[in-house]
Amino acid sequence: MPTPPVLVTGGTGVVGSAVVRRLVDDGGRPVRALARSGEADVALVTAGAVPVRGDVLDVASLERSMDGCEVVYHVAGVNQFCVRDPAPMWEANVRGSVNCVVAAARAGVRRLVYTSSAVTLGEVDGTVGHEDSPHRGTFLSNYERSKYDAEVAVWREAERVGLDVVSVNPSSVQGPGRASGTGKVLVLYLQGKLPAWVDTTISLVDVDDCAQGHVLAEMKGEPGRRYVLNGSSLSSDDLMATMAKVAPGVKPPRMVPAAVVSGVVAVAAGAARLRRQAPIACRESMRALLHGHRYDGSRAERELGLSYRPIEDTLRRTAEWLVAEGLAPASALG
Repeated sequence: MPTPPVLVTGGTGVVGSAVVRRLVDDGGRPVRALARSGEADVALVTAGAVPVRGDVLDVASLERSMDGCEVVYHVAGVNQFCVRDPAPMWEANVRGSVNCVVAAARAGVRRLVYTSSAVTLGEVDGTVGHEDSPHRGTFLSNYERSKYDAEVAVWREAERVGLDVVSVNPSSVQGPGRASGTGKVLVLYLQGKLPAWVDTTISLVDVDDCAQGHVLAEMKGEPGRRYVLNGSSLSSDDLMATMAKVAPGVKPPRMVPAAVVSGVVAVAAGAARLRRQAPIACRESMRALLHGHRYDGSRAERELGLSYRPIEDTLRRTAEWLVAEGLAPASALG
């Protein structure tokens, strides 16, 4: 009998494309990936996957794309801050995820690997977030709330339809291919356009480690279990020291009080709205930054056998990719 294919949603995104590459490189199974455009078709074929037409907001198309699949990786989602209307993000993250669970159950899928986010842990300020952390009860951003609501809805629907689901909860995913979202901070740093920074803690995972964590969750994860994927948690001092090694040609930003940065961001966000432009930062992105995140990714190491690479390696590879893409000056690397 032919080997059943595996389906990936969001296969052209930063994480999804890394998952597609990992599955293709592993070989042994045909890899399908959901596509909504001809451009996506080309990218997926180039990566070695078979594009299939579908949309996470269309259950019927999802069910067709999953036909014959034993495993589905639901990676598709929207990660946005500072948007005027967060409703489309809720549609994609919540309804789209529930649709994938429903379609997978109808298609007879054996296991769904669900890409959630470490922000759903909702760890209390100053604590280390892990899979069983008590949620603080409040949300820092619309994105965090949408992913929290999505994860709750996925578990509820999976129980209702009897589907085997494993959740992976990545921290901030960095690596070659990431230049938007939180990756924009590195771009601005390398361009010398990040004059100031604040005292906080950030948690990062390499994009390739994240992809490997997904595959290991399929192979070894327990049904109904969450796995935080986090390679390193860095204080601002540690981050800047690491960046000084990666990009010795850049003058590090000055550390300034949080209140000063918050005030500047509020003014800049207001000016961007008047110009009808998307602001680089806003109140909710500042709340998330100032809260900071420190996550424990050791369960994935213990139970899945995942190994994390040094974060300096991740930042160096990312910086070199940004320079190669013309998004940062070569002089930044010294």
